[in-house]
Amino acid sequence: MAKPLLFIGNKNYSSWSLRPYMALSMAGISFEEKLVIFGEPEFGKVVKKISKAGLVPILVHGKNTIWDSLAIMEYAAETWPDRNLWPKSKAARAMARSVSAEMHSGFRNLRGACPMNLRRPIKPVPMNDGILADVARIEALWKECRKEHGRGGPFLFGKFSIADAMFAPVVTRFETYDIRVSTDTQHYMNAILATPAFHDWKAGALKENWVFAEDEVD
Repeated sequence: MAKPLLFIGNKNYSSWSLRPYMALSMAGISFEEKLVIFGEPEFGKVVKKISKAGLVPILVHGKNTIWDSLAIMEYAAETWPDRNLWPKSKAARAMARSVSAEMHSGFRNLRGACPMNLRRPIKPVPMNDGILADVARIEALWKECRKEHGRGGPFLFGKFSIADAMFAPVVTRFETYDIRVSTDTQHYMNAILATPAFHDWKAGALKENWVFAEDEVD
């Protein structure tokens, strides 16, 4: 079967594309990528030919087409079980899936006020109660994951997992918007930012020159 092909949006902005890119890369799964530029006429034409949802990321692997970041990573975990994209223990997997699902559907205050923008100069924005509540909840989740299942590595469940991929864009937001965090949180952020997968992604983002308004990206 041919290599998986991951359709992504602009690396500077596309938080949802970063997630499966991180998961596949950190798991050592060989794949090809195709950038579809936000805001250009070809975006809708190209993407909707592959998925009627009309959004990136999309993974095409043989006859299988998978859209949505979390679905793509679940597919990868099933297709390459030896790569251990979820933690090995049942309790850790349950927790990892729970925090990943909470990230998938939550934290809208933070996401709305602090969109991913890797080229943005590091500086804060006004923090309202909703954003501060999101930040506090995320820090509490990370602390709990590390306390319960973080032995054996610097990531939420020791070794890198889908849960870390889900929160990678949040790490960039905390850094970009100079959000005050605990020492433990900063150590976890440093681990994500130091991964080869994130280094490669950010290098690509810094080479891009497209600029879009917040409502034009995902």
